[in-house]
Amino acid sequence: MTEANPQGQVADAVAGNWVDRYAPPAARPFLRLSRADRPIGTWLLLLPCWWGLFAAALSQGEFMLQHLWIAVGCAIGAWLMRGAGCTWNDITDREFDGAVERTRSRPIPSGQVSVRAAIIWMVVQSLIAFCILLTFPWTAIWLGIASLLLVCVYPFAKRFTWWPQVFLGLAFNWGALLAWTAATGSLDWPALLLYCAGITWTLFYDTIYAHQDKEDDALIGVKSTARLFGEDTPRWLKWFLVGAVLLMAAGMIGAIAPTANPLQLTVALCGVWAFGWHLAWQLKSIDIDDPAHCLTLFRSNRNAGLIPVAFLAVALFL
Repeated sequence: MTEANPQGQVADAVAGNWVDRYAPPAARPFLRLSRADRPIGTWLLLLPCWWGLFAAALSQGEFMLQHLWIAVGCAIGAWLMRGAGCTWNDITDREFDGAVERTRSRPIPSGQVSVRAAIIWMVVQSLIAFCILLTFPWTAIWLGIASLLLVCVYPFAKRFTWWPQVFLGLAFNWGALLAWTAATGSLDWPALLLYCAGITWTLFYDTIYAHQDKEDDALIGVKSTARLFGEDTPRWLKWFLVGAVLLMAAGMIGAIAPTANPLQLTVALCGVWAFGWHLAWQLKSIDIDDPAHCLTLFRSNRNAGLIPVAFLAVALFL
């Protein structure tokens, strides 16, 4: 930890978070490494899982006991794999993080955790998550294993492409495919549409997020859609909004229309509309030159992603 930050808190952590307040001091650096003090990433990884799961349940006509375990297993797995992925990201980005104002307080560049200890922590989280994955059908297990390639590649994407947010989207929304497959036993095209909707949504929210670091990123040579789009960002965000809504609507129709009643489909599509409304509100209020506001909007995507989940849950009981 540094003199400027003697307690070791990370600069962009949620104020008064449970890690800084209640976690044992010895555990805090590792929990910070896993972003446990910044829970938005876990939500953004989990919510596409629940989209796929609830859409699959509607396609089957009911919410069964196995679906409840998939929902819980995905929640635990999202927390663990987000932690493992962030640990891997911080290991590979430790030089970059030390050069950026917002990230230099992270556990590795600030000296709270060694690289060796971080690797061990990453492996522990991954192995526990794998044990949960083993409770799912074999097709879903293989999908979960395949996602590791995306997790491994993502931290390097900003070194070779202006579109690292695409790689983040590919990794973060994999749960839509996995949860659908765990629920139904096979992968089908509605799940692929929900996956693509999630990728487009990721391009929306992570471009907003990347505007926090665009000046530092330019100095150290890190690429992002924020730097690529520049002042044209709102126009790109509008197209990502439209794409996410249309793809999600198509996925919902494909999943629900063949088996559900018209009221269930209507409720699900209302959820898609409300999701789009939330993104439109973000787009209307964005100020790409205000890092604090960008972070606030980025965090609001937890609520945006929960909206379709809530409407799908209601539809299941109609």
